Amino acid sequence: MPDVPRTYLDRIDRLLAQRPRVMLGLAGAPGSGKSTLAQALRQAFDAVSIVVPMDGFHLANSELKRLGLANRKGSPPSFDAAGYVALLARIRHQGPDETIYAPEFRREIEEPIAGAIAIEAASRLVITEGNYLLLDRGYWAEVTGLLDETWYVDLDPAIRLERLVQRHMHFGRTRQAAEDWVSSNDELNAQLIEATRARAGLVFVW
Repeated sequence: MPDVPRTYLDRIDRLLAQRPRVMLGLAGAPGSGKSTLAQALRQAFDAVSIVVPMDGFHLANSELKRLGLANRKGSPPSFDAAGYVALLARIRHQGPDETIYAPEFRREIEEPIAGAIAIEAASRLVITEGNYLLLDRGYWAEVTGLLDETWYVDLDPAIRLERLVQRHMHFGRTRQAAEDWVSSNDELNAQLIEATRARAGLVFVW
């Protein structure tokens, strides 16, 4: 797991000193290292943190097929944005004895699994990461208002693209199929996400 520069950890420490719970969002294009950063921060604040990915709100493959979105998986309409916002609101107002359950996306089956992440009231740092946290339309526009800070995670485009190709190959695609999917789908999503960068409170560059 890569080390997170001390300046970012100090920033979170200051937030934790100011409030009982901090909700931190990590946005960025596919393959930019959002989940890697989330897990590194989770490790750095191990005793008080939990990661709640936006990806748990992927629509099921059967629903994507019904909606004609099978070839645009990962685009904004392929998520239950309203459900994600509702979860963040519940976490924001969590009671002292309440356990909240969140879904998780499993890449090995390419499907979301309900109730896979237990969020306890004692988790003072809630890290949520995903593509569209900074999008300013539809239900997505409500996300940043529920978070204390939202960072944009950036990475050299060539490295990011190769990471995406390798990820798709790891889960069964040939290199050609992986490259085709990245160019026809992932990069369309990336262009939309990159346009939201200016709305971030901070840009984290790997």
